[in-house]
Amino acid sequence: MALHDAFRSALQKRQSKSSRRQLTLRAPNAIDFSSNDFLSLSTSPLFRERFLSLLNQAPPNYPFASGGSRLLDGNSSFTEGLEHFIANFHNAPTGLLFNSGFDANVGVLSSIPQPGDGILYDEHIHASAHEGMRLSRVGWRESFSHSCPVSLRQKLEERVRRDPGIASGERNVFVAFESVYSMDGDVAPIREIVRVVDELLPAGNAYFLVDEAHATGVLGPRGAGVVQELGLEERMLVRVHTFGKALASHGAIVLCSPDTRDYLINYARSLIYTTALGYPYLASIRAAYELLSEGHVEPHRQTLQHLIHHIRQLLLNLNPGHFQLDHSPSSPILSLRTLYPRQLADVCQKAGFVVRAIMAPTVPKGQERVRVCVHAGNTEEEIEGLVGVIKRWMGGKL
Repeated sequence: MALHDAFRSALQKRQSKSSRRQLTLRAPNAIDFSSNDFLSLSTSPLFRERFLSLLNQAPPNYPFASGGSRLLDGNSSFTEGLEHFIANFHNAPTGLLFNSGFDANVGVLSSIPQPGDGILYDEHIHASAHEGMRLSRVGWRESFSHSCPVSLRQKLEERVRRDPGIASGERNVFVAFESVYSMDGDVAPIREIVRVVDELLPAGNAYFLVDEAHATGVLGPRGAGVVQELGLEERMLVRVHTFGKALASHGAIVLCSPDTRDYLINYARSLIYTTALGYPYLASIRAAYELLSEGHVEPHRQTLQHLIHHIRQLLLNLNPGHFQLDHSPSSPILSLRTLYPRQLADVCQKAGFVVRAIMAPTVPKGQERVRVCVHAGNTEEEIEGLVGVIKRWMGGKL
């Protein structure tokens, strides 16, 4: 079959399953209940002022492009200072910037586990983690049921029985999960996950890898994340924080020990073989973290939590006959499980509210839903308008 015929055939197969992905544009006056701009910093005058100030502080001939990879010409004192600043904010020994959360997860999971080691991972973990594991040299990898310490215990007990080298400390086990999951918005039971592993692997050869992408800026002290809220920073081998969601920027950082950082610089291919972030991106990240550390974002965070509580109560008061609400009380992401996600999303969009139907293969078949994201820039009236549309749809009036 000719290549483009194969393309068309694959796309038609997806179309027949109603799972073909397409790029979309948001209507100019539509109300955003879809993006990950949880703190609404992307439109904040305060953020814009700080960002432009940092841009203007650069000397006249200071290059805005990095000019190469970090290992060649793309490193700078500003970059290293930013890594140090962010690591201090997150109570971490050090950090290493990556161009995106995807690059960070691929770099970590493809290079850190050694031959013969194993990975236990939450079944809902991000596609970037799967890609990293696929490229890794691990002896085995296995999922446990989503946010289920009981399942983790069962899987780990079975592995220990089959391989005494794990219990004796000869081989390492990595446990990978997210603190807040992007599709359901639920918060992982991190303390319970750590407790299970500690009970079964006292040899100290278990290491935790946590992706805090959707918690960054939103949860924890000053938006520092769930791990920091629990005081478990020292238990995590790696914490990944990304900047393209609540922080209105781009890129990610891997928080880790100095040895781990040095190892990633030498072995993480997604860092080594890519052009480093340019100065405008670094200045944007710095602006966001300065505002977080100085407390200027706290009003945004408080407003966001108020609005999250408001929409949660309104949705819980609806007759749940047409959808199931999945939501953790402090999370800005709400999931409406329904048999008719496309229809519900279409009705909301026609009413001027941007929400998205999340279909397979992005989520497993049978778990399709409408994803709703709340932002600090939304209003109570907008939330009530959205819930009103959902209520009328449920009553068959639209």
